[in-house]
Amino acid sequence: MYFDGNAASSADMRYFNWLVLAVQVLGVVSVVITAVWMGHFRGGFAWQSDPLHEFNYHPLFMIIGMVFLYADAILAYRVFRNDRKILIKILHACMHIFALIFASVGLKAVFDSHNLNSKPIPNLYSLHSWVGLFVVVCFGLQWVLGFVSFLWPKLGMGARAMYMPYHTFWGVLLLILATATALMGITEKAFIHKEDIQYSSLSSEAILINCLGIILLMFTGLVVYLVTKPEYKRQPAPEEDHVALDN
Repeated sequence: MYFDGNAASSADMRYFNWLVLAVQVLGVVSVVITAVWMGHFRGGFAWQSDPLHEFNYHPLFMIIGMVFLYADAILAYRVFRNDRKILIKILHACMHIFALIFASVGLKAVFDSHNLNSKPIPNLYSLHSWVGLFVVVCFGLQWVLGFVSFLWPKLGMGARAMYMPYHTFWGVLLLILATATALMGITEKAFIHKEDIQYSSLSSEAILINCLGIILLMFTGLVVYLVTKPEYKRQPAPEEDHVALDN
């Protein structure tokens, strides 16, 4: 259904609210499933004294940071559409910081689990690790460029208007790539431990893993739909910039 005009109708916004609620439920469920998988099926959590179980922080923190918090940061301009733009910018930036913190700890966990193992495991040999590192580095760069462009010290209006489409494009693309990386990591973990998991027999752990992947796909699909649908775009208030610089 398509709505003409600059703003969505009240009926369309009710639909939007239900979709946002669905996104939050799917995001929380994905985090809970990951915690159950790592905590119950993979032996729980530890830090450097137990590198094998330190790894379990990696998938949990990466999904919290690079999928759930990242997606909510992107949605901030849609959800808080009636609030002051500067407040939304600060919220958007802060949520990205928390996402980056979780991602950084998640990366440390996986590197420690390799380097501190009694038989050290090579780092950065898999496609999952290559794509994942690319996403995190680009995510950090995206945050820095966004902060300099739109918060402080701010580029000129013309430069901001020119950069905004690229910022939006890379924001959505990196979320998609982060989800794809998570799916690659889930599959890699499942096949490394396929005998233990009894993956081909569809054990309870195998079903949990597959459900996690499907939920992540649904979550990211809904987020991309919400942030790319023109009717849900935040409309600038009269006192704000005349140039369309909203996400």
